[in-house]
Amino acid sequence: MHEIICPHCAKAFKIDEAGYANILKQVRDSDFEKQLHERLELAEQEKQSAIELATAKAASELQKAAATKDAEIQELKTKIASIEIEKKIAITEAVSSAEKERDKLQSDLEKAELEKQLAEKSLKDKYETQIKDRDDAIERLRDMKARLSTKMVGETLEQHCETEFNRIRATAFPRAYFEKDNDVRTGSKGDYVFRDWDEAGTDIVSIMFEMKNEDDKTATKKKNEDFLKELDKDRIEKGCEYAVLVSLLEPDSELYNMGIVDVFHRFPKMYIVRPQFFIPIITLLRNAAMNSLQYKSELSLMKAQNIDITNFESELETFKSAFAKNYDLASKRFQTAISEIDKSIEHLQKTKEALLGTDRNLRLANDKAQDVTIKKLNRGNPTMAAKFADLKAT
Repeated sequence: MHEIICPHCAKAFKIDEAGYANILKQVRDSDFEKQLHERLELAEQEKQSAIELATAKAASELQKAAATKDAEIQELKTKIASIEIEKKIAITEAVSSAEKERDKLQSDLEKAELEKQLAEKSLKDKYETQIKDRDDAIERLRDMKARLSTKMVGETLEQHCETEFNRIRATAFPRAYFEKDNDVRTGSKGDYVFRDWDEAGTDIVSIMFEMKNEDDKTATKKKNEDFLKELDKDRIEKGCEYAVLVSLLEPDSELYNMGIVDVFHRFPKMYIVRPQFFIPIITLLRNAAMNSLQYKSELSLMKAQNIDITNFESELETFKSAFAKNYDLASKRFQTAISEIDKSIEHLQKTKEALLGTDRNLRLANDKAQDVTIKKLNRGNPTMAAKFADLKAT
């Protein structure tokens, strides 16, 4: 039996083994439950504390992470804002630059278009004026041709060119020569010769001109080609640099109606022009020659220097040859003169001897003449005796 004291009333009571075991079991169960409950509560508290700690830690870490993220986000937002600002600035600048470029291009385009329009208008006006002048000239010349004979048409074309030249001679060509070619020593001549010089007298340019035209009523129509060979021959014979055919032949030819046509493929330095281009071709050739005048002057100077040296050497050689030849001739003539003098001395000696002989004969003749008397002359000559008798009687 086991004696147990009640913790509440302090009374002792006895309990058998089974009861004791049961009570012990209950006590144990109760104590275990209590301990378990306490432990569970403690565990729950620890768990709750751990949860709270973990939550606090997690919240702290989350707050830190959030703060870090917020900072990163703020930094990114700042960068984004800066990029946006830079982007806006770049876009603004690009747009501004593009607008300026566009405005410049637009302005340049408008300017180019305006210049193009002005150039087109100027070119159009120029060619319309040229066409009008050409048409007027052709119409005027055709009108003149209708009223004049074939010969007079040609003469009138020459007069027209001469008048046009003389009209601007004083201002454009003050030192120029432009006259009819009257030199027929070679058997041929052109119509006019133009020559121009600079202030130093250096040749600038020279042109042989031929003027050709014919009446529309002429049965046989001539072509420009028919006169080129003779014109080239005249140019060469008269020492001209260029040759120009001023022609109204082949009036319907688009080639010649262009105004100035070079025929270098046929003959060197030769042009065919319509009358309205008579002055322009002179101006063009003269201006082109003026551009090369300096080189021509230098070349002429070099040629002159070379010619001077050549002439000096040639003259020296000529002098030496002439001197040698003259010396030989003088020497020969000296010997001949000496020989002739010797011959002359011999001849004079013979002449002296002959004269001396003549003197003797003259003296003898004089002696005989002195010895002659009238009586001796009349002897045996009655006629002479009668004559002398008559003379004495008178």
